Amino acid sequence: MVRFNPKARLDRSRVRDAGSGGGGGGFGGSGMRIPIPTGRGGIGGVVLLVVLFVVARCAGIDLGLGGGGGGGLGAAYSPSRLSDAEQGTDRYAGCETGEDANRSADCARVAIENSLTDFWSGQRVRGWQPISALTTFSGSVSTACGQASSAVGPFYCPADQGIFLDTSFFDTVLEPELGAPDEPFVEFYVLAHEYGHHISNLQGFMNQVRSQQGPTSDATRLELQADCYAGLWAQHATTTEDAAGQVLLQELSNADIENALKAAAAVGDDHIQRKTQGQTNPETWNHGSSAQRMHWFRVGYEGGDVAACDTFSASESEVLGRG
Repeated sequence: MVRFNPKARLDRSRVRDAGSGGGGGGFGGSGMRIPIPTGRGGIGGVVLLVVLFVVARCAGIDLGLGGGGGGGLGAAYSPSRLSDAEQGTDRYAGCETGEDANRSADCARVAIENSLTDFWSGQRVRGWQPISALTTFSGSVSTACGQASSAVGPFYCPADQGIFLDTSFFDTVLEPELGAPDEPFVEFYVLAHEYGHHISNLQGFMNQVRSQQGPTSDATRLELQADCYAGLWAQHATTTEDAAGQVLLQELSNADIENALKAAAAVGDDHIQRKTQGQTNPETWNHGSSAQRMHWFRVGYEGGDVAACDTFSASESEVLGRG
C-alpha cells in the first residue's frame, strides 16, 4: 500500500476542483457533438471516446469543439487566469503534507501530481513543462477542447495541457463495470497514464497519429506509450521529492503494481468489448488489448527509460507485446 512521507510538503498550485458543471452531454461547442453512451451498455464508449477525441484533435481533424483556432493546440490554460468566482471549490485547501495524503484521497491526488511532476522534470523531455492543472469536477467541465461530461471519463486536453477527472468514475464505472480493483493505486495509475499523454504531447508523438483503429494503429501506440510512461514513473516513484528535497512516497508495494496491471487489463479493448458486445474485434481497437496494456506498463516499470517507451518506432510485433 502506498505510504506518503508525513514530512513532505504538498504543492497545490496545479490541482484545483471546478465543482459541479451541471450535467452535459459529452464534448460540445458550436459544432458537432459526440454522443456518449450511458448506462450499463455504454461502458465501452466511456473509456474509448477519450482517445478518439485526443487522436482526432491531434491529427488535425476539426470536431467543432472549440478551443485553439486554426487547428492548433491553442493557448495553454492557467488557473491563474480565472477570476475568484471561477476558481472553483476549496476541496484541496487542507492538503499541506504527506500525512494529509495518507489520510485523504483528495490530498493523495495532490501528492501524486507532485510526484509525477517531479519525476518528469528530471527526464529528457523536449519542451518540458508540467501540466497546466489537474482539475477535478462533477457533472461537466469546460476546457479549451470544449465542454466535457463525466461520461467521458478521465482525459487529457492537449489544447490547455491539463488533466480532467471526475473522481466518481472509479466507483461508478472502472470498478463495478470494468472490474478494476477498488484500491488507491488504480487512480494513481490512471493519473500517471493521463500525465503520460502530456509527455507524448510535448514530445510531438500526438502529431504523428494518423491511423485510428487496429491493434498496432497510431491511436493504440499513443495509448500504449502512456501506459509505458505510467510504468516508468511507478519504477521511480519512491525517489520523487518535494521542493525541499523530502521524498514524497515512502513505500510502493508489489500489490500496488499488481493493482495497476489489473486496472490496465480492465481498460483493454478486448476486455471492454467482451463486456459490452460479448465478442472482440481487434480491427476496431484504439487503446490496445489487456495484454498489450499490461506489457507496455511493464516495459516502463521493469528497468525501462523514456526511449524504451517509443511505441511509434516499435515494430508491429513489439507493439503487440511479442517482440
